[in-house]
Amino acid sequence: MDVFQIQNPKDIDAAVSGGATANTAQQGANVRFLAGGTTLVDLMKLNVERPQKLIDINRLPLDKIEALPDGGLRIGATVRNSDLANDARVQRDYPVLSQALLSGASAQLRNMATTGGNLLQRTRCVYFRDQDMPCNKREPGSGCAAIGGFNRNLAILGTSDQCIATNPSDMNVALMALDATIHILGPEGRRAVPIADFFLLPGDTPDKENVLQPGDLITHVTLPALPTGAKSLYLKLRDRASYEFALASAAIVMVREGNAISEVRFAMGGVGTRPWRVKDSEDRLRGARMDKAAFQAAAELFVKDAKPQSGNGFKIELAKRCLVHSLQSASQLA
Repeated sequence: MDVFQIQNPKDIDAAVSGGATANTAQQGANVRFLAGGTTLVDLMKLNVERPQKLIDINRLPLDKIEALPDGGLRIGATVRNSDLANDARVQRDYPVLSQALLSGASAQLRNMATTGGNLLQRTRCVYFRDQDMPCNKREPGSGCAAIGGFNRNLAILGTSDQCIATNPSDMNVALMALDATIHILGPEGRRAVPIADFFLLPGDTPDKENVLQPGDLITHVTLPALPTGAKSLYLKLRDRASYEFALASAAIVMVREGNAISEVRFAMGGVGTRPWRVKDSEDRLRGARMDKAAFQAAAELFVKDAKPQSGNGFKIELAKRCLVHSLQSASQLA
């Protein structure tokens, strides 16, 4: 395996052109970008990822957090999770993002993991990481051992008969609720992709997780300014208090007018094949009084399309309770 280090900190084009030689930007790519390596190196040790070339992008000028003229925020792709979580502007204006980052992994991993890498974090399904078991995400057409197997921590929303793996990221859930935009530089130039369009459902091609093409490099993420008076929070339910992935989590952004909700956005993690958002559920709450009955109605609508497996049916009730509790907590902040 060759490791190609970008020597000129401004030579982003060299990274893109090197990545463009990859056979794919998805599972099984022969060329990978390397930043923090907290997912990639882990999977290489397990022989799940087997790239022939690594392109080290750590010297690229993508490690800044910058305020935007419209009041939003620009976050470079190689900004470390710990730096992002502890940035004063993020803590003040986007506490849901700071809380989500601090609830994930360990302090040591947060010091290495990057914004771009977190967007591309791979599932923690045990069958994906086990070379001796069939997995359509790892080897298309081989089957899904999780269906009928151990699936307690896997998805109930957005699944298919090919894959039920969850997106494991906490950060991605917060970015979904914040209406983030992913900025990408590729062989065809620059493009901006709303986060709602970035992740792909498994369908018949669970090996394709996002819209990236060979040579595409995530350069930064932008967050729009939140509405005046908006409050936000992140709630994570898990089996233990630290270094554990969510069974259900919720990212809430809410604006209150009197005893009613004028604006609300929320996404959930731990329950979907991608960070999960249901616009109909949000619409149910806009203009509604802030009471438990309204929150419960929104939660029922959120999980109405759930398809539980043999070991994760409890997640339907858990997701509803997680969402109701987080909405109640946000209403008390607003």
